[in-house]
Amino acid sequence: MLLAIDIGNTNITLGIFKDESILETFRLASDKELPQEEYEILLHSLLKKYNITSCIIASVVDELSTVIKQACDNVFHLNSMILNTKLNLGINLKLKNPKEAGADRIANACGAYILYSKPAIIVDLGTATTFDILDKFGNFIGGVIMPGLNLQFRALNKSTSKLPRIEAGAVDSAIGNNTADAILSGVIRGSACAIEGLIEQCEKELGENAVIVATGGYSGLISKYMKRQFDFVNPYLTLEGLRFLYELNK
Repeated sequence: MLLAIDIGNTNITLGIFKDESILETFRLASDKELPQEEYEILLHSLLKKYNITSCIIASVVDELSTVIKQACDNVFHLNSMILNTKLNLGINLKLKNPKEAGADRIANACGAYILYSKPAIIVDLGTATTFDILDKFGNFIGGVIMPGLNLQFRALNKSTSKLPRIEAGAVDSAIGNNTADAILSGVIRGSACAIEGLIEQCEKELGENAVIVATGGYSGLISKYMKRQFDFVNPYLTLEGLRFLYELNK
């Protein structure tokens, strides 16, 4: 069985694959202070019922890349693969500096490449909200990066004297009649408007309509406030891309 690991700034997502089927997923906090031995205990406890024979890792947190790789190698007695631009990616990175592309964004682009028609716009609602753009030939030509929902909530709280820290949630109206609802409207509805507007601008530059694929935990919440809905919502897109990349490079 293949263990695919996506190390993000907030969470570490683990997916267990048997052939092309994803059996189960787990989520851990991205704790840079946690020692490798503790990660080994967590991995052994979570995955003890699975016969893990291979592992691929995408990471945007340098401090955790080696820690998680060593933990996996020790627990499962293997040599984990770490996603980087030296691997066979199966797609062309048409970027000015391909090394700048985050591993999660490459995995998203690869997942969309094999699962959906092109051109495609992948919207990943994580710590940052990112757009990854595939042109009609399947080339990864670039994207958009904007603050994610929680970053916006945190920034409003930390950078002001009186605005409270609140959690993401539904908001009934655009006009908030109290501070919490006003913040919710600005962040949730504002992000929905930004995403919808950016999709329109990206399609204009592509010269045609694209398949819009959403991933990340807040995709369902954001879509409530969009006139144009996502064509597909795939919470496992990054993991699917990692599985594809492992098969290409094993």
